Amino acid sequence: MRNQTAEPDQSRSGLTRTVTAEGPIDLAPTLAPLSRGRGDPCHQVATDGAHWHASRMPTGPVTYRLSQAGSHAVDARAWGPGAAEFLDGLDHMLCLDEDLSDFVPEHPKIVDAHRRFPGLRMLRTGLVFEALVPAVLEQKVHTVSARASWRKLVRQFGSPAPGPAPDGLLLPPDADTWRRIPSWTWHRANVGPQRAQTIVRAARLADALERAVAEEPAVAARRLRTVPGIGVWTAAEIGQRAFGDADALSVGDYHLAAIVGWTLLGEPIDDAAMVEYLEPLRPHRYRAVRLLEISGYAHKPKFGPRTPLTDHTWH
Repeated sequence: MRNQTAEPDQSRSGLTRTVTAEGPIDLAPTLAPLSRGRGDPCHQVATDGAHWHASRMPTGPVTYRLSQAGSHAVDARAWGPGAAEFLDGLDHMLCLDEDLSDFVPEHPKIVDAHRRFPGLRMLRTGLVFEALVPAVLEQKVHTVSARASWRKLVRQFGSPAPGPAPDGLLLPPDADTWRRIPSWTWHRANVGPQRAQTIVRAARLADALERAVAEEPAVAARRLRTVPGIGVWTAAEIGQRAFGDADALSVGDYHLAAIVGWTLLGEPIDDAAMVEYLEPLRPHRYRAVRLLEISGYAHKPKFGPRTPLTDHTWH
């Protein structure tokens, strides 16, 4: 792996870096889990395919722009107090150190998906609380509702992203801000009291939770689950983004077991059967799921009406 060092770019008041790897890097599907749907205030994909994102690094806020620079390279530009820290850790974030020698799937669909998308990487942002909030918002509610809540709260409590960011790009609120959001504001954002209390509780523990990045993913997930309101599903969703955990299977997801069953077996299965069936793929069960998703193989027949949207707002 060869990496250029971050160099000042005085004309744009930012820093630039190009990371290259021995193997391919497929940037768009790798970064896709960072986005919380269309209109996410913290993530935008430009018409030229570049990905813009705003985060809070330990050293301060950062706006970064990542773009594909050939099959084995990514161009990066970053602004703000956290720019140097972000660029220094970019190869780590993109999991360019992954060892896939033990990923030997047997199902033809997974084999084909891995052949077609060898550049899919896991994500290791190291930003636990940033991944935690939207994951908790998505607990046991329709994704459409959860993402609308995320947009509303970030637009109300977030702050402008540093540098020449695209219009509407915002930094997510910091932990202290999340902790201080009043109960009636959560309600108006269509967030029920249980999810709101989990986020507030986690915000009080944010510093301790961030230290989980230094642990093995399985140990870090257990640390997360000590917080009341964070279970196996939520810990997995965080691990997929913050820890680079290729095995973080979202057990308890409303659709996942059925999708895995229909895609790989031609019939629906439950969580227990999914866990048993995917066991030989450890420690790459989440990687296998992502490959099925981006390859277009993942599917589930539609039966009956959609899940109703949950509305916690006042009228």
